[in-house]
Amino acid sequence: MFPLWQVIVKEFLQLRQDRRMIPAMIVGPVVQLLALGFAANLDVTDVRLLLVDQDRTSESRRLLRRFTASGYFELAGTVDGVHEVEPWLVSGRAQVALVIAAGYAREAASGGRPRVQLLADGSDANSAVVGLGYASAIVGQAGAELQSARLGGREGTGAGRIELIPRVWYNPDLRSRWFYVPAVLAMVLMLVTMIMPSMAIVREKELGTLEQISVTPLRAWQLVLGKLLPFVLIGLLDLFLITGLAVWIFGVPLRGSLVLLAALTLLFLLNTLGLGLFVSSQVRTQQQAMLFAAFGLMVPMIYLSGLIFPIENMPQPIQYVTYLIPVRYYAHVIRGIFLKGAGLDVLWTDAVVLAGLGAFLLSVAALRFRKSLD
Repeated sequence: MFPLWQVIVKEFLQLRQDRRMIPAMIVGPVVQLLALGFAANLDVTDVRLLLVDQDRTSESRRLLRRFTASGYFELAGTVDGVHEVEPWLVSGRAQVALVIAAGYAREAASGGRPRVQLLADGSDANSAVVGLGYASAIVGQAGAELQSARLGGREGTGAGRIELIPRVWYNPDLRSRWFYVPAVLAMVLMLVTMIMPSMAIVREKELGTLEQISVTPLRAWQLVLGKLLPFVLIGLLDLFLITGLAVWIFGVPLRGSLVLLAALTLLFLLNTLGLGLFVSSQVRTQQQAMLFAAFGLMVPMIYLSGLIFPIENMPQPIQYVTYLIPVRYYAHVIRGIFLKGAGLDVLWTDAVVLAGLGAFLLSVAALRFRKSLD
């Protein structure tokens, strides 16, 4: 037992000397717990609703108030015609559109069956299903009260009830696979271009070869570029590989431009490579690099990016934090191009933010990496 005790003591002493390992082991799980606790919420509330009110009567406004007063929907805007709905759904400004056709109040007053249509964004299958369920309940209650008022509280035959006609865009069958498979692309890219480069650079630190390279005539930017470019090529290879598998094996549609997807992926790689380079400048061992990159960066970013859990369900302070996470914008890019066929006219804001964040992260990481070599 004594030799075993010595080994245990030795490991604790070694951990005590490694000042970065203990914070990574303690802070990492705490960060994960907090991120998961706030982000892991599949309840759907505050669904962004776009109104197309072609009736413009007190009855149609009363129906809208039922939606907004339910606590499940919030009015995102109003448009005049159904042809104006798609830009709102593609850009994500609205998740559902309530279409109240002309003649709604007249049908309700004459004892007919007034019809309303709900157009849902099916790219997020969970939110679409729950939103349709909420809408059906609200419309059903409104129709029942309308019929009861006409019949003086007596049971009726169904005349006067409101008929809800749901229609799901971009994912008509509400396949959850279409929502989750593109998210795998972002996770793989983070693994390949954030965790792997940090471990590869730290491995050279451990072997002492990085210091040998630093005394050669190579300039600092050439050294950094030479270290990162191979992972850019691997990342692009993974992009085409996963896209092909998603389309041909899982049946996920690629409705947008593959060239645009590749171009915006390069902007995303600026961020992941910058984070990987920064990690390599902060740690001394591969184990530290893996813990720091995986538990300190990758896992929280997945939780808070909207890849798995809708950002709208998170507390407001956490939603503000997500604006600093590059994966948030890349998630919008991949789902917009895959499922909605979005172009640069819709995704340009994501491109600008990814480029700005990437340039900042890569610059800071390169400066920090250069100082670590000195």
